[in-house]
Amino acid sequence: MKKQLKRSYRISKYVVYKETLIDYKEKLWSFLGSFLGIGIIAIIQSFILEDQDNIFLIGSFGASSVLIYGVIQSPLAQPRNLIGGHVVSAVVGVTVAQLVPDLIWITAPLAVSLSILGMQFTKTLHPPGGATALIAVSGSEQIKSMGYLYVVYPVMAGVIILLLVALLVNNMTSQRVYPNDGRFSRTFNWFLNPVRKQSIQIKRGRRLRRLKRSKR
Repeated sequence: MKKQLKRSYRISKYVVYKETLIDYKEKLWSFLGSFLGIGIIAIIQSFILEDQDNIFLIGSFGASSVLIYGVIQSPLAQPRNLIGGHVVSAVVGVTVAQLVPDLIWITAPLAVSLSILGMQFTKTLHPPGGATALIAVSGSEQIKSMGYLYVVYPVMAGVIILLLVALLVNNMTSQRVYPNDGRFSRTFNWFLNPVRKQSIQIKRGRRLRRLKRSKR
C-alpha cells in the first residue's frame, strides 16, 4: 500500500512538474508570431484603410492567433481549419444576415450554431470561426452592408496574412513545425535550413561565452 502511494505521489509530482514547466523560447516565438500577424493587419487598417471603420481588424483574428501561434500542434490550429473555419463561418453569417429578419436574439444564435454545423460537416472546425459568423450579424452597419464581400475582405484577406506569418515564424526553429504534418518544412528546407543553422550557431556562441565566463 505504501509503495503504491509513493509511486502515485512520484507520478503526480512529475505530471505537475511537466505541466508547470515554462519553455521561454516557445513563449517568445508565440509572442513574435502573434505580434507580427496582428501588427501587419493593424498597420493596413491604420494607414491604408484609415477612413473606414475597423472592418479589417475583426476580433476573431485575435482568437485565431492564440491557436496558430500558441498551440500550433492542435488540430484546430492547422491551415485547413484556419482558412476553412473562417470562410465557412463568414458565408453562414452573411447568409443569415441576408435572409433572416434583423432580430439579434434570432440572428446571433442562429449564425453561430449553423457555423458550427458547417465547420463540422466540412471538417474545418476552428473555434474563432463562431466569432466570425457572429460579427457578420452583430457588427457595424458598414460590415453588414458589405454582404458576401465580407467573406473575401476582411475575412479571407486577414486569414491569409495570419497564415503566412505562422508558416514563417512557426518553422524558424527545429523545435516548431507547422503544419504538424511537416509538409511545409520539407518543401521549404532550402529557405528554413540556413535560418535554423544560424539560430544554432548563435546558441552555441552564447554557450561558449558562458563557459568562458565561468572559467574566469
